[in-house]
Amino acid sequence: MERHYLDYFESSVVNYWDYPALSDYKTDINLTFGELAIQIEKLHLMFKEAGIQKGDKIALCGRNISHWAVGFLAVTTYEAVAVSIMDAFTPESVHHLVNHSDARMFLVGDLVWPNLDIKEMPALEAVISLKNFEPVFAKDEKVFQKLSDAETLFKAAHPSNLTKEDIHYPQDNWDDLVLINYTSGTTSDPKGVMLTNRSISSNIQFACEHIPHQPGSSVVSMLPLAHMFGLAFECLFQLCSGCHVYFLGKTPSPQVLMGALAEAKPYMILTVPLVVEKIFNKSIFPAINKPLVKMLWYTPGINRIIRRKVHKKLLDAFGGKLQYLIIGGAALNRAVELCLHQIKFPFCVGYGMTECGPLLGYESWTEFRMHSCGRIVDRMEILIDSDDPHKKVGEILVRGANQMIGYYKNEEATAAVFTHDGWLHTGDLGLLDEKNNIYIRGRNKSMILGPSGQNIYPEEIEDKLNNLHFVQESIVVSRNDKLVALVFPNAEDLNAVGGIFTDEMKETTKRHLNRMLPAFCRISSIEIVDKEFAKTPKRSIKRFLYS
Repeated sequence: MERHYLDYFESSVVNYWDYPALSDYKTDINLTFGELAIQIEKLHLMFKEAGIQKGDKIALCGRNISHWAVGFLAVTTYEAVAVSIMDAFTPESVHHLVNHSDARMFLVGDLVWPNLDIKEMPALEAVISLKNFEPVFAKDEKVFQKLSDAETLFKAAHPSNLTKEDIHYPQDNWDDLVLINYTSGTTSDPKGVMLTNRSISSNIQFACEHIPHQPGSSVVSMLPLAHMFGLAFECLFQLCSGCHVYFLGKTPSPQVLMGALAEAKPYMILTVPLVVEKIFNKSIFPAINKPLVKMLWYTPGINRIIRRKVHKKLLDAFGGKLQYLIIGGAALNRAVELCLHQIKFPFCVGYGMTECGPLLGYESWTEFRMHSCGRIVDRMEILIDSDDPHKKVGEILVRGANQMIGYYKNEEATAAVFTHDGWLHTGDLGLLDEKNNIYIRGRNKSMILGPSGQNIYPEEIEDKLNNLHFVQESIVVSRNDKLVALVFPNAEDLNAVGGIFTDEMKETTKRHLNRMLPAFCRISSIEIVDKEFAKTPKRSIKRFLYS
């Protein structure tokens, strides 16, 4: 039986009225579920004064803060359509996406707004600051004045204050559009993923039924709320479960992140591989790669003691109370995955895409299989476009309740991503095992056809290369039928030996890498790049920028 995500949220508000719901780390912003509901109601009254109707678009763009989450829930419980825009996009991109989405109102962060020009967004009726929910613009001066005194609007509507008995959120709108999520800041051909209440509800229901949670527990939000992984699983799922979400405001330094984890002591962490790999490269691998430890790591008896110590060290780094580490957004480095498995850490790797709101694959860490990304989730089907899906790689196709209804005002892109019978092209290549666990073998677009017709998946080469000394991250590209590795060095390791990645080091690295690869996958040369590769919001490298 399907359950609406606002049914879960309404139950949390009513049952956990005085529990903490949202906090901004190192600030005085702390909201209980009851206070969250009151702020949602105040925004509803402001929307009404601004003339916002059901189905109207309201854009959100700002840092990860409690008020972003409040704004999103206010929009969706009002039955308007939220338009999420990354705060890292250029002002020109923000202007364009606000216009493209037909937004009538804009909830904007205090660091974003000063760089924008209201004249470039002529359809907006009003702009509200996410810092304090006060208006910064309204076309009508009378509306501006009313929006400036939300407290008076609230007292007039609720003279005896809002109580839990007043909480009733709409739950009969399954197939209504609820969110347009822009996957990039391009101004030429924007793809606004259109998700319905059914898609979000299916994702939240799966999490509530399959991922253990405890009301009152804490989680630290590390992922952008404008990205579906962060929005659905670090925010909505947690609030629908009665949990407490800490927001860090912006991409934190390692010190700030460690401090937040120590204070919040999260029961769960959802993150991308980059974060976990940085922790391993800085704190875990230097210790376990010492010759003596490396030898004892595989010595029966003593290895259990050493692995337990590493387990505790990692657990302490995550705040000490972590029960589940869920990783998604990209492939996890094989050496990191092996170590997590060896120390019996409670981790799993999931699979998803924005177009499915986002979840596609998940399996509990107790059943999770190495190198996989779980099994297809409830209310979804999976198909490998191959004549032998267990042995022969093919594109992964999916369909079901989670999938989008298309790209906003982009019929050509929508037609290209769906088959005639409703299957959604993921663009990922993979296999299934005998238990239908999903194994990603690469992206359709990144696959390289070798000179003898072999399929070369650069991600698999990069995974090995990124484990070698002095390598921070890499991309493998094809040039004149030869594979070239672009490498951004690990500055800390490099500085320890003079700060220069010498030709001799390139040759040594190439030789070590090629020993691990079949002949047709071996690289011909290494080129050093002087800055980190450009990343998407989910911290995947923008491969299309490099050749």
